[in-house]
Amino acid sequence: MANEYPRRRLGLQGLEVSAVGLGVMGMTGVAGMPEMYGKPNDAESIATVQRALELGIDFFDTAEVYGPWSNETLLARALGAQRNRAQIASKFGFRLSAEGKVEGLDGTPQNARRALDASLQRLGVDHIDLWYLHRYDRSVPIEDTVGAMAEGVRAGKARYLGLSEVGATTLRRAHAVHPISALQSEYSLWERNIEGAVLDTCRELGIGVVPYSPLGRGFLSGQVPHPDKLVAGDYRRHDPRYQGEHYQQNLSITEAIKRIAERHRATSAQISLAWLLQQGADVVPIPGTKQRRWLNDNAAAVTIQLSKTEMATLRDLKPTQGARYNERGMAAIDR
Repeated sequence: MANEYPRRRLGLQGLEVSAVGLGVMGMTGVAGMPEMYGKPNDAESIATVQRALELGIDFFDTAEVYGPWSNETLLARALGAQRNRAQIASKFGFRLSAEGKVEGLDGTPQNARRALDASLQRLGVDHIDLWYLHRYDRSVPIEDTVGAMAEGVRAGKARYLGLSEVGATTLRRAHAVHPISALQSEYSLWERNIEGAVLDTCRELGIGVVPYSPLGRGFLSGQVPHPDKLVAGDYRRHDPRYQGEHYQQNLSITEAIKRIAERHRATSAQISLAWLLQQGADVVPIPGTKQRRWLNDNAAAVTIQLSKTEMATLRDLKPTQGARYNERGMAAIDR
């Protein structure tokens, strides 16, 4: 299957990756939330990364703040001598204390240079394939941040640049400094905020789209139990979309997906990913998982072709109820 797995291009600069990637955040959690999606299991996580390579999935998404720091190290262990088969994406932009707590955003050129060198060391590589600014620090002109990131490209430490969760205006300003190959943003059947100005700008400038949380943090898979039954440290216990009436109202979305999945003899996760893949050849979702069984399921989404009627049915689903982050999280989104 590795030789047959479809590939897509992100941006106009030459980056090619598997049509579906793998988000590895859940393998360690993020700063302050080590069990964000349940208890980590390094052995199974490493096996999941290696299984992805066997399937032909070579696009791996990590970040400095995941763990923090330990996620990049774990990915390095998993890839081992197979690093040359992988396209590694990593991100920077948070200010972290020595204890690994998030203290704010830091898009200064000095932090960009520090973060790149530190990520290279943890990953055990001489370059990162796609290097993102994780969140836009509005106290620093985006031109200054991207200018420093471009230094990393010229030095051979990064091949391509990306931005995460920025608006159309910021995207244009950044792209004028150095070509941006990818925009990473939450995008799924229950989060459509980039549609319109942001998505239009990506297509005008030739910037690829990398949806994270393409399964609604598991909600769209239909496999996540009621939030009250999740472990205490699970992020979704406090996700506004999983709370109270929002949770009950959002179940109607999963029911509609399930009906289409049954017609295709597929899973709800596969239908949700297929919908994203059919939004355009410039879209590469990165569903996160730390288990091989879910990876295998997600990988097979590329085989599903939804009809125009099914696409329209999914497009017209009732809007999701509840914000996607708390106030602090939403404040870091540049829209």
